[in-house]
Amino acid sequence: MEQHKIVSREEWLAAQRAHLVEEKAFTRARDALAKKRQALPWVKVDKTYMFDTPDGKKTLADLFAGRSQLIVYHFMFGPDWEQGCPGCSFLSDHIDGALVHLAHRDVTYVAISRAPLEKIEAFKERMGWQFPWVSSFGSDFNYDFNVSFTPQQEAEGKVVYNFDTQDYACDELPGMSVFYRNDKGEIFRTFASFARGGEPLIGTYTLLDYVPKGRDEGENKMMGWLRRHDSYEDGVTGRSLTEGKEADACCHSATHK
Repeated sequence: MEQHKIVSREEWLAAQRAHLVEEKAFTRARDALAKKRQALPWVKVDKTYMFDTPDGKKTLADLFAGRSQLIVYHFMFGPDWEQGCPGCSFLSDHIDGALVHLAHRDVTYVAISRAPLEKIEAFKERMGWQFPWVSSFGSDFNYDFNVSFTPQQEAEGKVVYNFDTQDYACDELPGMSVFYRNDKGEIFRTFASFARGGEPLIGTYTLLDYVPKGRDEGENKMMGWLRRHDSYEDGVTGRSLTEGKEADACCHSATHK
């Protein structure tokens, strides 16, 4: 990292105060955007979807678990994949601690993938996660919500993703859908987010944005350093001050796995 500008304490305070004006404006803009998001129109979900869960078959309505609001994370894990997507795994490392708080705000969180349940359960156990994760294997769910794509779409080279027609990139892509269930049992899709739209869930990125090096990612190599949390080869966990900084060289020279 190049030598940064060093100033007196008075100059430092002046710069911090000037920057704080922009930070506060960003916070207010974010709050205003959240209100607009909550005011968006809804669309009714009339189709019945079935999912494989550790407790047997469940409908989309069942996934609410008695609450009125449901967040579904479309986790990239195809039927023929041996493990879940590293980026989705990175995001999912941040979920378990929020579950109890979400439940106390009438919100249920569920991850859904097309991989068979036995693969999901094995990978979930390996990662040590506790959040609910169900399989849409054999269902139209992923296709209807534009996060999984057929061989025909691959052959055509075009898919609808993130509310637009794009070049085919992969048979699975990430996303998030939010649903509301009213007292009559009707289900509505209230919001959807794709691509970088799920980034606010990744607290690690928020922390990295505070430090001088930031995310330290090349413009065309986002998450290129990233590994599933059990797959960093240097043994560094970040949980002890006695660990060295060997991870720095490893992470930034490695290719995406």
